[in-house]
Amino acid sequence: MELNISMLRKLLLMLVMVFSFTIIHAQEKVVSGTVTDANDGMGIPGVSVVVKGTTIGTTTDIDGRYTLSVDANSTIVYSFVGYRPQEILVGDQTQINVVLSIETENLSEVVVIGYGQVKKEDKTGSVTSVSSKDFNKGNITSPQDLLVGKASGVVITSSGGAPGGGATIRIRGGSSLNASNDPLIIVDGVPIESVGNNVSGSSNALSFINPNDIETFTVLKDASSTAIYGSRASNGVIIINTKKGAKGKPMRISYSGNVSISTPEDYVDVYSGDQLRKIAFERPELYDPLNYDKLGTENTDWQDEIFRTAISQDHNVAVSGSYKDLPYRVSLGYTDQEGILKNTDMQRFTAAVNLNPSFFDDALKVSVNAKLMSTNNNFGDDGAIGSAISMDPTQPVYDANAPEFGGYYQWQKYGASLGTPNPVEQALAVDNTSDVTRFVGNLKLNYKLPFIPELQANLNLATDYTESDGKNNRPITSPSTLVTAWGKLSDYSAENKNNLLDFYLNYVKELNEDHRIDATAGYSWQHFKRESKNYTRSIVDADHPLIVDNDTESATENYLVSFFGRLNYAFKNKYLLTGTFRYDGSSRFSDDNRWGFFPSAAVAWKIHEEDFMKDLGFLSDLKLRLGWGVTGQQDVGNDYPSQARYTSSQQGYYYPIDGVFSPTLRPDTYDPDIKWEETTTQNIALDFGFLNNRINGSIEYYFRETKDLLNEVTIPSGSNFSNRLLTNVGSMENKGIEISINAVPISTPDMSLNIGVNFTHNKQEVTKLLLTDDPNYIGLTYGSGMTGVTQITRVGEEAYSFFVNKQIYDNSGNPIEGLYEDIAGNGGVINGDNANKYIYHSPTPDYILGFSARFNYKNFDMSTALRANIDNYVLNQVASGASYDQMQQIGYWKNMPTHLSKTNFVKRQFTSDYFVENASFLKMDNISAGYTFEKFAGQDMNARVSFTVQNVFTITNYSGLDPEVDGGIDSNFYPRPRTFTLGVNLTF
Repeated sequence: MELNISMLRKLLLMLVMVFSFTIIHAQEKVVSGTVTDANDGMGIPGVSVVVKGTTIGTTTDIDGRYTLSVDANSTIVYSFVGYRPQEILVGDQTQINVVLSIETENLSEVVVIGYGQVKKEDKTGSVTSVSSKDFNKGNITSPQDLLVGKASGVVITSSGGAPGGGATIRIRGGSSLNASNDPLIIVDGVPIESVGNNVSGSSNALSFINPNDIETFTVLKDASSTAIYGSRASNGVIIINTKKGAKGKPMRISYSGNVSISTPEDYVDVYSGDQLRKIAFERPELYDPLNYDKLGTENTDWQDEIFRTAISQDHNVAVSGSYKDLPYRVSLGYTDQEGILKNTDMQRFTAAVNLNPSFFDDALKVSVNAKLMSTNNNFGDDGAIGSAISMDPTQPVYDANAPEFGGYYQWQKYGASLGTPNPVEQALAVDNTSDVTRFVGNLKLNYKLPFIPELQANLNLATDYTESDGKNNRPITSPSTLVTAWGKLSDYSAENKNNLLDFYLNYVKELNEDHRIDATAGYSWQHFKRESKNYTRSIVDADHPLIVDNDTESATENYLVSFFGRLNYAFKNKYLLTGTFRYDGSSRFSDDNRWGFFPSAAVAWKIHEEDFMKDLGFLSDLKLRLGWGVTGQQDVGNDYPSQARYTSSQQGYYYPIDGVFSPTLRPDTYDPDIKWEETTTQNIALDFGFLNNRINGSIEYYFRETKDLLNEVTIPSGSNFSNRLLTNVGSMENKGIEISINAVPISTPDMSLNIGVNFTHNKQEVTKLLLTDDPNYIGLTYGSGMTGVTQITRVGEEAYSFFVNKQIYDNSGNPIEGLYEDIAGNGGVINGDNANKYIYHSPTPDYILGFSARFNYKNFDMSTALRANIDNYVLNQVASGASYDQMQQIGYWKNMPTHLSKTNFVKRQFTSDYFVENASFLKMDNISAGYTFEKFAGQDMNARVSFTVQNVFTITNYSGLDPEVDGGIDSNFYPRPRTFTLGVNLTF
């Protein structure tokens, strides 16, 4: 009986296993099929075919075919970049053919252009758009930092690492020598003041925009896209659009915040106290023996004393959605940024409101934008950075026997009135602060006329108001300002106003299936007014507390009145034509030169739409673009360059009248015939896309020529109020190549990888500086009486090229002090004048590369951005000013960079080409990783946590602190820190 039961159990177990095996195999099956394009019926290679909710899947082959083993109850997801994904339940099917339709949102994606927008596929000009998903990550307080390295032809160089600091922005090189080279920047339809007219007390013209509020940057680079802005568009245009609410969307609350830690990346290598003492005693022939007793016993690291680890925080809250068909977005932001230099920081409060109601069945659309910023800046004294390099490291920071100096060690106590100031006192004792308030708001109305539905009227009313109050004071214990006066009281205030009225009509009509037109015509009026006051006092001592140095007040204004128009025409959706014009009138110029005409034209051919290209299924875009246009530059330095003006003399130059010293007025030189500079640009480009734009990009070549270039020339004495006059006499050329490539090598429901690469080559040449040709004429010189002329502008060369002596080296390759090649042919006599100098490179890089990558795997994301400049040169003035004889001068000791041990120069050699270094570099600007928690804490809320490192590494052969130097002269700028940021984003 027991045996039979055992056999029965085994039999039952076998039956269960067979039954289960049969069921499993009954449910598993092999599914195959083809995935094709809905438009042309061609198979699509590389389509992701994945079982939903798993990692089981495959991709289609070159003909769009696939084979996959699945369960009958499975759902297969078919997805590919640019197409709408499809989900299909397997059931009893073994053959599943899928037709994917192109994602219409991608096709209809629009890019912003002047006074309107256009479909991305229909643009004819050189336009680059960067959206929020591609912005640089991290502790970013300045909007321009979001764009660094993201667009070809755009070079953004920060002024340094100071909190809230500004940057130099150049698009396709500079187009001027004496006028502004800054691009026109437009924020939500409001052209803002140029960087050169930034209000006193503000270091960044864009600081009023919270970076978290920005949705897109659109860069207009060629004249066919910028000419509609006429006299302000020679340097390109950057259009910034902020985030808005969406109609029909429920309320959404989001919070983003971060805490960051910034540290100095490195210090300039200088001698320690022990090293300085050793040098002093090893070279007794150079130093006065009476000054040896002034050497201290310390080893003070002055750079370490003035720099710190800085902690910053940033918080932003936004509420967006739609209330009874009223789309809205309201945001508040607070930033508290510490600088790595002690006594420097910035606190900023921002608020933004955007409302987009519509009335009369959407016939009238209204947009209200308002941005408010209040900033407290503490600029400190970045002069302490240079002092920390020069200050004697053998001395202590504090001196208990010097109460008159606030307890700090100062050389003045020991008989050296011109000694290097104590860097710590210099950094900490200053009260250099400002309060800046700015409001930018506009009301835009778009009305679709009932009697002509294709015609829309647009009105834009805007105001931009800024006021600032600041001070730059030092106590009476501070000797670091003047030799004869201690301390300083300085107050200033400023007020800038910018009012705008734009009105234009827009007519869009599909004439028939072959013809489409989009016409715009309008009028613009803009008024700028600036007022400022400065009040300065110096303190001599307690018995003579106040001496007036300089009190000034100024007020200036200018108007710009314009008429503009544009026509876009499309034939068979293959051939595109764009023509624009702007007729500008500026109050800056005389009646004879007040008005300028700025036209442009562009054509585009969608080659991929031609019948002979239809069989190339892998080709999704191929378009040829040609453009030409004229733009201008009317920001020529002041508002009255064509009018006679008088300047009041400063104190010390007053004239005695009846025993009373009174200020006098002197006439300034002026040119009644001055006018705008004009830049003509030609552009040819090829846009391409493969595998439904999974790989896409463009190649562009441009040629820009600026005429009527402003240059200061010598004129006959007596013909004006000076023998030097700024007038329109020059010309300059820029030509270059830009390449942009974007690729999506991985695209599945769970994983994606986006890569962007851009390349820029720009070559600049000054072609004329005088009415007559003089190959030896030097247009502009840069330098000082101490350093000598080190940069010039000359015909046939790039602007701001280095002008230096050609160093001679010994057999070991070491520079020989004071020995240079005889460029002028003076029989070997080198006297250091300009005749013995030559052009040696320029600060502008020959090649610029940008690389960015964004990776997502399920809820994990990672991104990085890198940049490279190739063949940009920097004059290392920190090193060129180092010499042994300068270590002891005028009764005090001074430190030097250890670079001196490489040259062993006894005297300074500021103009040696040895110090002009190739500063090519590769920088990783940031790397960021994050994870998103869905339904966080069981609530209807998503949370994302991220960690970002900025200024990750720099690879370069440059011997200085940082190879990225604005202007090309390295002279102790505020160093850029390395920053670690922990951030959190909440959305519910």
